[in-house]
Amino acid sequence: MKKILLTGATGYIGKRMISVISKEGYKVVCCTRERSRFKVPEGISENQIDVIEVDFLEEETLKKIPQDIDGAYYLMHSMSASSDYEEMEKRTAQNFVNAVNDTQCEHVIYLTGIVNEDHMSKHLSSRLMVEEILSSGSFNFTALRAGIVIGSGSASFEIIRDLVEKLPVMITPKWLNTKCQPIGIADVLEFLIKTMLNEKAYNNNYDIGCDDVLSYKNMLLGYAKVRGLKRHIYTAPVMTPKLSSYWLYFVTSTSYTLASALVDSMRIEVVCRPDKLKEIKEITGVQPISYYEALKRTLSKIQVDEIASSWKDSFVSSRVDKSLKAFIEVPEKGVFIDKRVQNYDDREACLDRIFGIGGANGWYGNFLWKVRGFMDQIVGGPGLRRGRRHPLELNDGDALDFWRVLYANREDGRLILFAEMKVPGEAWLSFNINEGQITQKAVFRPHGLMGRLYWYAVLPFHGLIFNGMVKKLAKG
Repeated sequence: MKKILLTGATGYIGKRMISVISKEGYKVVCCTRERSRFKVPEGISENQIDVIEVDFLEEETLKKIPQDIDGAYYLMHSMSASSDYEEMEKRTAQNFVNAVNDTQCEHVIYLTGIVNEDHMSKHLSSRLMVEEILSSGSFNFTALRAGIVIGSGSASFEIIRDLVEKLPVMITPKWLNTKCQPIGIADVLEFLIKTMLNEKAYNNNYDIGCDDVLSYKNMLLGYAKVRGLKRHIYTAPVMTPKLSSYWLYFVTSTSYTLASALVDSMRIEVVCRPDKLKEIKEITGVQPISYYEALKRTLSKIQVDEIASSWKDSFVSSRVDKSLKAFIEVPEKGVFIDKRVQNYDDREACLDRIFGIGGANGWYGNFLWKVRGFMDQIVGGPGLRRGRRHPLELNDGDALDFWRVLYANREDGRLILFAEMKVPGEAWLSFNINEGQITQKAVFRPHGLMGRLYWYAVLPFHGLIFNGMVKKLAKG
């Protein structure tokens, strides 16, 4: 059984590729910075998957990569993890090359963005730099360049969805007239797997997309048509890139850093080179579906809560780019604690409410959470816009409104959340079910005087926020 190394295994594309690779008969070696965040998809046997904990910014950890891999997918991006993401991407790519050069790897595939050779954003320039570094390896290399990806949970699709669903009338930046060539997520996965170890695709780069070339405005109107919504869009030529970024940030669920990078890229046409698209279609036999068909398929998945992965669960949407391990142990010293205990009648019903908290389910009717979410968004935090990937399930590493799930174990009756809202300190919220009682604990570790002042400023509201919540979690 041939082995395929999968980087970015907990990311939007990576999560979906695990099943695709295993179904093709390969053994998949999943790379993740944190084993606790990784969940083996259902239907995959133990002999088809290995999970290794590596960080491509830390060379020592790369020794865990097996020597006998046959192929590898490079699906790592640092676009909004840091203001210095270009340097991070350069180091990550070079470390990857150095590590894979020491293996028997025959083929590496990199999923990147469509590159306009004459005009490139900072984001796309960084992607091209990574492509050049990867192509210097001793292995055969293929770059697949994609534009807007249409799929449940993709950043691009969620932005389109947010704008059309929320705004009947839009005054938009002029870059909405920019043309692009989208592609459905299923076709991206198909191109990726059909290209792997395909000698005809070695040492080349290709553009992948559907046959539709559309402006962003037409894509928004296309979504409205599929949803049966009437929408009116007008462009404002005076809207600057910074204003455009704020516009995306406040209307959609994206972070400001990601919005800025997207606006920078969206001002440039990302249309496939016809010869390169035709060639990769012939090599793989993949015929991408239309934009409208991709929309219909995506919406059908959302309606039945079949969202396999979401960009919001990656650190792209996070306020920190650190290992969750750094926060899994909730501190007990040098912190402020608000602890509430409440008896419950039905353990399973109580667990349903705890593990269903946030997102569309809300925070049990407490409007103060909405006020806090709005305040967080005003100062640049995620607010309550990220929601949750699934209405009932929570996994370690999931985004949950302005929290990040550190630990979720229904059998143990424990849920630990770490705050990604803007606060002058670090905050945890935990729930523990034990012997007929639910224990709810809010812990805050202040950063200096501002942190202490913040705690005392919100203290008067704790009775309303935390006492009301624990009662509803316990009794419904």
